Amino acid sequence: MKQKIWELCEKNYQDIVKIRRDIHMYPEVEFDLPRTASVIVKELEKLPLQIRTGIAQHGIVADLEIKNAQRRVALRADMDALPIQEMNDVPYKSTIDGKAHMCGHDAHCAMLIGAARILCEMRENLPCNVRFIFQPCEEKYPGGASRMIAEGALEGVDEIYGLHVWPIAEVGTMAITPGAFMGQPDDFTIEIMGTGSHAATPHYSVDPIVIACQYVTMLQSIVARNINPFDAAVISVTQINSGSAFNIIPTSAVIKGTARTLDPNVQSIIRTQMEKMLRGITESHGATYRFDYQEGYPVTYNHEECVVKALRAAESAVTKENIHYPYTSFLGGEDFTYYTREIPGCFIALGSGNTADNVGTKAWHHPEFDIDESCMKYGMALHANLVAQFGEV
Repeated sequence: MKQKIWELCEKNYQDIVKIRRDIHMYPEVEFDLPRTASVIVKELEKLPLQIRTGIAQHGIVADLEIKNAQRRVALRADMDALPIQEMNDVPYKSTIDGKAHMCGHDAHCAMLIGAARILCEMRENLPCNVRFIFQPCEEKYPGGASRMIAEGALEGVDEIYGLHVWPIAEVGTMAITPGAFMGQPDDFTIEIMGTGSHAATPHYSVDPIVIACQYVTMLQSIVARNINPFDAAVISVTQINSGSAFNIIPTSAVIKGTARTLDPNVQSIIRTQMEKMLRGITESHGATYRFDYQEGYPVTYNHEECVVKALRAAESAVTKENIHYPYTSFLGGEDFTYYTREIPGCFIALGSGNTADNVGTKAWHHPEFDIDESCMKYGMALHANLVAQFGEV
């Protein structure tokens, strides 16, 4: 069966590349994905599937029913692009200003379409029913997964698997992490309110910029001195906004950023220490503050029994020597976590970089992000093997 799957991956590869490039050229964001959904549905309608559309606005669920099968496995792809300008010079470059598939969701959709083709062709030999889930709005919290679940996407499903292109791993490899794989990405917005003044008379002011700069430096000591060195955590300030003129000390400064963790206890320490430091530094300067801390997606957790199955499927797709296991946890966030909080599942990293040819090596969300498209053969093979070997010990 392994050989048959690979032959079908090769057979479908060029067409799947065309589908990926078509989706790439016309990116859509968040829940508003009418064209992307229409491309996917058009392909799925060619197959013996039961298709439901309009889930979470433009999400799609397609079922492959296998005679006498008692269990059902789900495979998930996210559909949405990013609000970013693509800077690649490629024939399939985004045609829509300010929107681009700079995270690989176009490839995720194309690979799942390819897997659906392969599994439909092999349906007489499959051990379980299959559900193909195409989900909108992974990129923006609170995401589309929870809405898909609320509208029935997991009903009757026993296990779920997903994958993500991984530019920091070479094409032809995969990476699997047992337990906590992806982190909880929390966001914070802090406003420091001081007293404005002319720049020539700073002694009449309570300068919020000075306070903000001191605070940003202080933040780095939380992870360095309050968190166990063996626990993963990061605090990144990504915006500081203040002032309007060369000669005015402003009345306020706004700091924005993200805190990312794998452990709720570590998250609690960070959140508490951030506000404690903020309170202390503003009081000492005679300023006040607003502290808004927003929790993001929970930690994405890979279940042990599904990790075992994922490893076996990965070995069939790329061989054991090309699997990074156990792979290091990653502090990016993913709403795939909502699925694995409901049922067992595993989220897998698919190598998509090619350092030798300098293709697909830019990180996610970079304006020059791309993939080595040959990774999609391995992604289709992984999806298909997860189903073909379902239930094996």
